[in-house]
Amino acid sequence: MQQGRKGINQDAMIVWEDFMSEDTIFCGVFDGHGPHGHLVARKVRNALPLKLLSFLHSSESKQNGNGSGKACFKGNIKPDTRESEKDCFSADKLNSTWREAFKAYKAMDKELRTHPNVDCFCSGSTAVTLVKQGSNLFMGNIRDSRAIMGSKDSNDSMVAIQLTVDLKPDLPTERIKRCRGRVFALQDEPAVHRVWLPFDDAPGLAMARAFGDFCLKEYGVISIPEFFHRLLTHKDQFIVLASDGVWDVLSNKEVVEIVSSAPTRSSAARLW
Repeated sequence: MQQGRKGINQDAMIVWEDFMSEDTIFCGVFDGHGPHGHLVARKVRNALPLKLLSFLHSSESKQNGNGSGKACFKGNIKPDTRESEKDCFSADKLNSTWREAFKAYKAMDKELRTHPNVDCFCSGSTAVTLVKQGSNLFMGNIRDSRAIMGSKDSNDSMVAIQLTVDLKPDLPTERIKRCRGRVFALQDEPAVHRVWLPFDDAPGLAMARAFGDFCLKEYGVISIPEFFHRLLTHKDQFIVLASDGVWDVLSNKEVVEIVSSAPTRSSAARLW
């Protein structure tokens, strides 16, 4: 009797320490779908961080009013320039700079459209990405790959804080309908809303934002991420990024309990 084969793992992830300076780290989880979803997820994993850096430097140059491309980041500042550091790192400026940088998502999607070796017409990928710069968190996500944080409350008990919003098709229904797309759930999956073409019951995409999936880009599916900024405190202990393969079976609270019960940081990192 032949055993069934396990499907291709379409997830991809990245952890990039010293992303642009010593105090910065980039993390991302990408969940592919469709016939070539694994290729889309890997391509985005490999290319998006560099595009983010490029957009970041461009945004910084524009805000500084020069074209030098020299970024005014914490890791690049010398001790004798601390007088100007406060202005350089004002919360508003950092937030604005990173918000502009996350427009790299749209540029990444544009590159996928013309990629010669990856067919993205009916394949795509979600993404949840996080940049930690000092005590600042900057996050962007499309679809329902999710970031959560384990933090201690006023009673020193560990609690789960969801950092991103799950972007399901039923949330932006108006946008999709305005673009002539359709949103409805199948009878055997009443809780799963899907996006369909105007005159065909296909492809039934269970998301309203994605990289790729160009068959639906004219009908309301977009690649613009939701952007979030959060300032970390001493109570914040760890962050978990994962695709819906985790969140479909475990709650935020359960994940935080599992991670916080691990004896060491390294063992916690190997739980999944």
